[in-house]
Amino acid sequence: MDFEKVEDLAGKYLERNNLSNLEIVEIMEFSQNFYIEIKEKDTGIGAMELLVDKSSGAIFPEYGPNMMWNLKYGMHSKISLSQGKIDMPIGESEAIELAERYLAKINLNEYAGDEAEKFYGYYTIHTLTDGDVIAGMLSVNGYTGQVWYHSWHGVFIDMVEINNKD
Repeated sequence: MDFEKVEDLAGKYLERNNLSNLEIVEIMEFSQNFYIEIKEKDTGIGAMELLVDKSSGAIFPEYGPNMMWNLKYGMHSKISLSQGKIDMPIGESEAIELAERYLAKINLNEYAGDEAEKFYGYYTIHTLTDGDVIAGMLSVNGYTGQVWYHSWHGVFIDMVEINNKD
């Protein structure tokens, strides 16, 4: 399975679920799966995170924060699909600080990247090792500050950003 196949699977997933306002912006390959970041075209806000099983090709919503904290597209959605704004008490810089404190506490020899991708209810942040090499990712709840490390990916392999024409 390669990035082109994963992008095709994700595009078909969005079509099948009538999500025409969403676009693929990033695909990351890990030893256990492929991770796909999806954003809204009109707002630029992160909509959802998907996983592709490397052996079966099955595509599905990422577990963890994507399902539990996503207030618009998750299992416990609390806002309308037409609403394109969200105000969380925790901003991007504070989310990164909370991620840093968490990583220092659990001592994985990782640190938080300098960007936090905003989703409806939380942020997702790449974790890095020496030399700014991606190690993994974690999410920070935009209301409570709770941190959720994405332990299901395995070892980072590669990443592509998708340049959308829309």
